[in-house]
Amino acid sequence: MARTDQEHQHLIEIEEGWPVLQEGIDKLIKIIEGDKTQSFSSADYMLYYTTVYNICYSNASGNCQVLYEKYINIFQDYITNKVLPCLEGKKDEALLRELVKRWSNHKIMTRWLSRFFHYLDRYFVAVKSIQSLQEVGLLSFYNLIDRGREGEDIDEALIKNVMAIYVDVGQGSMEYYEKDFEEAMFKDTAAFYSTKASNWLKHESYNDYMLKVEYCLKHERDTVSCYLHNRSQKKLIEIVEYELLSVYATELQEKKQLDASPLTEK
Repeated sequence: MARTDQEHQHLIEIEEGWPVLQEGIDKLIKIIEGDKTQSFSSADYMLYYTTVYNICYSNASGNCQVLYEKYINIFQDYITNKVLPCLEGKKDEALLRELVKRWSNHKIMTRWLSRFFHYLDRYFVAVKSIQSLQEVGLLSFYNLIDRGREGEDIDEALIKNVMAIYVDVGQGSMEYYEKDFEEAMFKDTAAFYSTKASNWLKHESYNDYMLKVEYCLKHERDTVSCYLHNRSQKKLIEIVEYELLSVYATELQEKKQLDASPLTEK
């Protein structure tokens, strides 16, 4: 109880607490990148956990949201600055070895950071019903596909090679592909298009919305499906159609009628 009272007396804002957390993040990255001079003590763990607690407790809603977004950015920055440069240019066995190493590192990073930010997981993520910190960390490894959906140029050959590795590791079995990639990718796809649909429904006309749907379906068929396994393609299209069309079927019908009304301002 004494420690809890002490924590309540030192509530802090993001600006004060983030440098402490960034120090721990930097140390963790050094460790998983092979720096054997770095290590975490019990005191380090408690420092990071307590810092997250104090930040969240001082302004539960606002600070937690900012902290959650910063947590997501940790992985995006790490993948962009560390993982991708190490995968690019490698082929065959060298690519396989590097991918296995990077995936192992990524899981370690996710495990440690979800511990540091555990209070955020328990008292913010649960209430908001959003992706857990563990899910955020693991799904971020697949964000190349989403970047392609946003129109960014990505190395499609690299993604296709990575997909092939899941089958190779299973010696022809689809077990690893299904459990370690496909399930997470489908979940990420649903979340991506759910967000898009909600935003487009608010700001686009019916015709413009349907044009965007047509473009997205074409992109999934012509581009994304090119580097996914054949078994994933049908389910992928079903997910996109469900999130963009089925979920908002009633709202889209109303929007269509409203847009067609002669009383609607053009």
